[in-house]
Amino acid sequence: MIRRIAERLAKTKYVREALEDPTELKDIWREPDARMMVGLFLVGFSYIIGWPAVAALGILAVYFREPLIALIGGPTIYGLSHLVFLAGAWLAGAGRARIMMRYVTKVLFRKILNHDTKPFPV
Repeated sequence: MIRRIAERLAKTKYVREALEDPTELKDIWREPDARMMVGLFLVGFSYIIGWPAVAALGILAVYFREPLIALIGGPTIYGLSHLVFLAGAWLAGAGRARIMMRYVTKVLFRKILNHDTKPFPV
């Protein structure tokens, strides 16, 4: 059953391109540059302004007896933290994740469809 599903998925454009792609893992590893470091900082910062900030707004809403602080501020700050996370992920190297997913797809489908006799290429 898994093989039949894999054969069907192998007809899709993404899997066909992944199977033909010569990308190897060495293409992913490179020295971190300033852009990547800023991206990783933004990802970490998004966690700081995410739930802790929402909890702080909830505490402020109770303290000031003003529920609108939590009702409006909570979703707003959480949405902002999500945007900061996405910007950080993009800066940190979403392209690397794309290469990695294509490589994993290639290895997995070659294994399932018996196109590769090696266990898992590195």
